[in-house]
Amino acid sequence: MTHRLTALLSWYRELTSTSVSQISQFYQADAQFKDPFNDVRGTAAIEAIFDHMFAATKQPHFVIDQTVSDEKQAFITWEFHFSLTNKPYVICGVSHLLFGDDGLVKMHRDYWDSSEELLQKLPLIGAPMRWLRKQFSATK
Repeated sequence: MTHRLTALLSWYRELTSTSVSQISQFYQADAQFKDPFNDVRGTAAIEAIFDHMFAATKQPHFVIDQTVSDEKQAFITWEFHFSLTNKPYVICGVSHLLFGDDGLVKMHRDYWDSSEELLQKLPLIGAPMRWLRKQFSATK
């Protein structure tokens, strides 16, 4: 694992509402970020997503699990821990990062199942989502 990737993962492990502003140390100015709810370009837009995360959730933090990488890309498994209305949640996912020649992230794509990891666990939305999932399951 490169020194720059190690630094990036440390930044994510220790991310705070204040340290979000350090994003340009790790991401290219026109980097793309995509997850199930966002598709943006540029460090200001990515920073806004993290600012929103800190505003909308309580005690958000990432736990980095495994990393597979080479000089051009990395795949990282992680858990995102947070609270909403005093109820704890954990979302498990994978990030695919592509690096530019400068070693900075040029593309960050998060993969996680918003239905299983989040929507099924929420009040009101959860029951219909669980019912729908059961209807499409091969094993009932």
